[in-house]
Amino acid sequence: MTRRHRAREVALQVLYEADLHRQLDRQRTQQFLWRRLRQEDLVQFAEKLYQGALTHRPEIDEHLREIAENWRVERMNAVNRNILRLGAYELMFCPETPTKVVIDEAIELAKRYGTSDSPGFVNAILDRLAQQYRQSPREPSPEE
Repeated sequence: MTRRHRAREVALQVLYEADLHRQLDRQRTQQFLWRRLRQEDLVQFAEKLYQGALTHRPEIDEHLREIAENWRVERMNAVNRNILRLGAYELMFCPETPTKVVIDEAIELAKRYGTSDSPGFVNAILDRLAQQYRQSPREPSPEE
């Protein structure tokens, strides 16, 4: 398991907790991250993912709603919903992370924490989202 994978896993755990309990104390969140990761760079990365997914949750959920035809975000399995939020945050707001890495990491989390259907579901949704947000760079026009 890579170090960043572990940070994503811990960020998912905190997102899941926030989804179920709505109000998480920032100090308790920090303590949880430190207990699980024990390294400044990993704690910062996990907190960036967690805070970013939380801050942008309304926008992320709206995009997931549009992409996941016949699925309301609120009715999705809580694990899948939060894996998708985490992956969507990275796809939409972290261009430095390669698309393949975002999707592969989300699939691995789905395999570990979801049901047998979770990896395929997560892959399909994030792949569609990536097509919207991570299209290949356009060719420069002759004038450029």
